[in-house]
Formats: sequence, C-alpha cells, structure tokens
Amino acid sequence: MKPFRPQRRSHAPVALALPALLAVAFLLLPLVGILTRTSWGELAAHLGTEQSLQALRLSFVVSFWALGLSLLLGVPLAWLLARVEFPGKALVRSLVLLPMVLPPTVGGVALLLAFGRRGVLGPWLEDWFGVTLPFHTSGAVVAATFVSMPFLVVSLEGALAGLNKRYEETAASLGASPFRVFRTVTLPMVAPGLVAGAALTWARALGEFGATITFAGNLPGSTQTLPLQVYLLLQDQPEAATSVSLLLLAIAMAVLIALRGRWTAGPRDGARTARESLPDDRGDGTAPAAPAAPGPVPESASAPVPADAHRWALHADVGGFNNLVLDAAPGTTIAVVGPNGAGKTTLLRALLALTDRAHARLRLGDTDVTDLPPHRRGVAWVPQDGALFPHLSALANTAYGLRTRGVPRAEARAAAQQWLDRLGVGHLAHRRPAQLSGGQAQRVALARALAARPRLLLLDEPLAALDQTTRAHVRHTLRRHLDGFGGVCLIVTHDPVEAVSLADRVLVLEDGRALQDATPAEVTRHPRSPWVARMLGRNAWPGTATADGLALPDGTAVVAAEPVAAGTDALAIIPPEAVSLHRDRPTGSARNAWPGTVREITAVGSRMRVLVTSDHAPDLVAEITPAAAADLGLADGTPVFTSVKATEVTLVTR
Repeated sequence: MKPFRPQRRSHAPVALALPALLAVAFLLLPLVGILTRTSWGELAAHLGTEQSLQALRLSFVVSFWALGLSLLLGVPLAWLLARVEFPGKALVRSLVLLPMVLPPTVGGVALLLAFGRRGVLGPWLEDWFGVTLPFHTSGAVVAATFVSMPFLVVSLEGALAGLNKRYEETAASLGASPFRVFRTVTLPMVAPGLVAGAALTWARALGEFGATITFAGNLPGSTQTLPLQVYLLLQDQPEAATSVSLLLLAIAMAVLIALRGRWTAGPRDGARTARESLPDDRGDGTAPAAPAAPGPVPESASAPVPADAHRWALHADVGGFNNLVLDAAPGTTIAVVGPNGAGKTTLLRALLALTDRAHARLRLGDTDVTDLPPHRRGVAWVPQDGALFPHLSALANTAYGLRTRGVPRAEARAAAQQWLDRLGVGHLAHRRPAQLSGGQAQRVALARALAARPRLLLLDEPLAALDQTTRAHVRHTLRRHLDGFGGVCLIVTHDPVEAVSLADRVLVLEDGRALQDATPAEVTRHPRSPWVARMLGRNAWPGTATADGLALPDGTAVVAAEPVAAGTDALAIIPPEAVSLHRDRPTGSARNAWPGTVREITAVGSRMRVLVTSDHAPDLVAEITPAAAADLGLADGTPVFTSVKATEVTLVTR
C-alpha cells in the first residue's frame, strides 16, 4: 500500500493575492463601520418608532408589488430573449440591462418625463384612467420595478438558455401545447433561476432610493420607504439612521445567504450528478440503490398488446438537408441507419417540425398535418437521452402524454403503471429521473412514448443505454407493441440486431438522401452502403465495376465471379469468414490475394476477428477459429497474406 501523502495546496502569487485582499477589505470595511457604530442598546428603540415601522411597512408593500409586476412582465420577456430570434433582440437586451447601469436618479427623471403629468404618457393615464403616478405609492412601485426587474430577467434568461430544449420539444411531441409546456416543464425546471432572480429583484426593490425620491417624492405614509427614511435620519439622528441601515443590511445578507450557489447551477446539474453516481443498468432490472428486487409482472402487463383500432399510413415528402420521399403502410416499422451526419436525427426532427435544416410535407392516415404545430401532429418522439422531466416521477413522466389529451389523472396513472411494468421498471414508478440509472431512464422514456398511443412513433436509438440482457427483454416488449401499433414507427439505430429484429424495412441514409430502402434480408444480402456493410460485420470496398470485377480508387483490382455492368459505381462485399489467412503467398485457386500485416485481434463468440492492413488493398477483416490463429502464430505486427475466392465476392451497384 502506498503511503498517504497529503495534497499540497496551491498558493496564489503575491502580485494577485495582495490586490485581492485589498478588494475584500474595501468591501468589508463599510459593513464593519455599520456594525461598530450601531448603538446596540438603542437599536430596538430606533427601529420601534412609528416613523420606522410605517416606512418598513411601506417598503414591504412597494417591494412586493414591484416583485409581482416584475414576475408578470419579466418572465415572458426572459423567455422571449432566451427562446425567440427576432430583429432588434440585441437592442431589447440592452434596454433590459440599462436600468442596472443607469444612475437611479437619472432613471427617476426618465420616469417623470414618461409618466409624469407633463410626460409622454402621464396626461393620457390621468385623463383616461384617473391614474397619477408621481408622488403616490403607485409611483414608488413603478420606480422600484424599473430598477429591479432586470435582475429577474437576467437571472431567468440565463437559466432558460441553459435548459436543454429537448425537454420542451419532447413535451410538445407528447401533445402539450406551448403554454402547457411552459407551465409544466419549463418553469419547474428553471425554478432555481426564477427563485434566485425573484429574491434579488425583491431585495433590490426594497433598497431602492434614487429613482423613488426623484419620481415619487418623499411623502411620509405614501412614498417614504425605509431607504428614504435613512436619508432623512442622517441629517438629525445619525444613530437612528445607522440602526435602520443595519436592518436593511441584515435583510440583504439574509437574501444572499439563502440563495448561496443557487444562481450558478444549471437546471440539470443536480440530476446529472445524481445519475452519474449510479452504475449502469443491470439485467435483472434492479437499481443499485434498491435492495429489493422487482416483484412479479402483473397479468395485465404480460398480456398481449391489443391491435390498435385505428390505422394510420405515412406519406412524407422531405426536403432541405434530407431529400427523400417516404411511404409506409399502417403497422410498418422502419429502421433508419447510416453514418454520423447522414441526417437520421434531422429526418425525425423534420417529421416533428422541430428543425429548419429540413422540412416535410407529412400525411398521417387521411390527415395532412404539414401545417400543424408539433403538439397537434400525433407524433411521439424519444430522443437519444430520453429527456425525462427531472421534476416528475417516472410514473408522472409516463402519464404526461395521456394527461395532455385530457385523460383523468387516475386513469392516466393506471395506464402509465402498466407500461412501466411491461418494460420492467414498474417498481421504480415513484423515483425521480436522477434516482435512475441510464438504462432505467431510457426504459421509462420508452414507456412514456408508447403510453401516448401516437399516430407516428419516432425512436432515436431507444435501446442504446441498455445492457445486452435488458436490451433483449425490452426489444421483445417493443416488438410486441409494434405488432399491434396502428401507425408507423421509425427507429434510428446503429445495432444490426435491432434493425433486423424490429424493422420491416431498413432505410439507409447517406448525406441526407435515401441510399437504400428495402427489407432487412435484402439489406443484409446486398448492402449498398459501406457503412451498413461494416455495421453488419462485412468488408465493403467501393469502386468502379470492370469486366472482371471491381477497380478500387487506389488501383487495386478485385476479381468477382459475377461482374456487373462495367463503369458503374459498385460495392464489393466480402464476408469476414470468406477471408483466408496465410503466412506465405497462397498457391491455391483464390484469384484475390494481397500481402498485409495483422493490426488487431478480437474475440467474437467462439471465433477470432483479425484486422489486416496492407499497402496493396484496403483494410480487411478475417474471421477464423482460435485454433487457426494459434497455428498461424498471429499477433500484432505479424506479416500475413489474405486471399478471397472470386465466388465469395458480391458486387452491389450503388
């Protein structure tokens, strides 16, 4: 065991530490001055006077009204700045920040010229509504709101900007209207930022002085708030002014202590930290933090999923980055595959009207939903990370889509529990997403989409976070549901097993266009994409067809027993098991042979996969038995020859 060595503390350079200490002293000394000059024995008497109590009550009235106006006006403004692009946005943001840098007295003058009796709007307010703001309590509220609302807008805008839009987009795909999304998802998730902004806004309004005295005056009982009383007391009773100042200081410090750290954390930090502390999902469906294993699956959960009474065919004409036409009969499941950047997720988002990169004319059944917003399309979406709402339990998450359609709470929660049971996470129904492992969270997200019974189901790698055992169970459950699903399902996947076992068709995308759209068996036998061929475990070399086979871009010739039309773009498909390895140049009947070097050896079940690189041919993967590998003495760097019979090479036109 290594001896324990205490961690050395880093020391700040003197050139930085000294000015920093001076800055702390500069900020601290005024507070020390108040504390040392306060007449503690007379504190209660100073604060208990009628004038002080009246000013304190008025300060609370003004500050809370200012907070209410700031919430009413500032929350929509913060959302607009964080979520909507519009001309003049930079100017609007500057206007929001202006009261924070503008001298308060100048702000009071500006308010007087805008809302005073001779101001721009003052005469209209007085003639039409009988409202006179200057030298009235309402004027003090307006002044406090003007200088304090920016704190709320800035804090909330930062929280909204840090919120992943996928939560709101997922809620919309489950049928929630924009206002319902804002009320049930956005606001709860940015609550820390909203609370912090509201508290700072209230504290700033409570301490407002310059704009209030300039715009509203200093009238006892009407506009004389606590800061204004401090100003008056300094002239005749400095000890009393110090006592009242101490009260305001104590309130400000209490607000800052209560909010310590809350305005710096993003809306997902807590959930992310908690989830990272949990191990990956286990095959038995139990969570590491839950010692109790899940109980038996209820009979209703294990019963076959009934076929949907409604049937919705799919027709989509997609343009933009994705350029393809997609038609599918009711009950069809399509696996969407392709390399990164091929446009798989963009296609899903286009069908949901959630992207500007691509657009789709979409018809589901007899209904053209092209012009409908996402929440009215009947399209449910499961993004790659699941996007579970962190403020809701697994059960409430799963029932969310049903609740947006007006299903009573009890009925929606009962249906949600059944779906959670089917996917093996029913025992976790009352946990929050932060208390779930990645695999468990993905299963809950899948249950949420399935429970909504959409017309079109979009799954973006729904099983990627699951271990192999759990993936097989969830795949079986998903297959059973899709057998009775009356709509169309699109599944983005990189797993060939998912593509073959779940899909009726495989759509291969490359650079946004459809390279192949066929049955899994056809794609497996004749893949037209090198990426798909490699995903299926085959060697794939693109080139130009010749009379004898294929010419690769580097000049390598591949001989095939069944050539295709010369001059066409084609793909040479070579199964790994058809590749033979030799220590010496082969002398048999193989017409394709290249020298190379072993670079990687991996075990795949009872077989060994050997990657061979060569200066005379592209990388080639061979699959041999462990005994053959031992006989050949293979290791990293071993020189070998590879050979492939012409009859084992399949040419596919692209």
